Amino acid sequence: MQVEMLYSKIHRARITDANLNYVGSITIDRNLARQANLLEGMKVDILDVNNGERFSTYVILGDKEGEICINGAAARKVAIDDIVIIVAYGSYSLEELKDYRPTVVMVDENNKIQSIKYEV
Repeated sequence: MQVEMLYSKIHRARITDANLNYVGSITIDRNLARQANLLEGMKVDILDVNNGERFSTYVILGDKEGEICINGAAARKVAIDDIVIIVAYGSYSLEELKDYRPTVVMVDENNKIQSIKYEV
């Protein structure tokens, strides 16, 4: 049996840009994505704390420090400076869950990493 579980999340990141005219995705600061174990092209859910919107998209790695940009049609679902939680899930066997350790990256208002923990 496979169980879908939290794989990784970036908690309370601030939207720095929203680009309606770009092909869909979320652009995430390359270092921040790396620390959160997020891969380019990986599916993520975006949970907007400010307005309650929830939607799925995929990761593009960005080169600007602290960048969190929602691209394409989803740009209508957020506002710059909104606080979001970026979540990725994974499928695990019951055997794999014995060593289960999701990555949780806490950031400040400038999307700089404050801490990383490996638990829900």
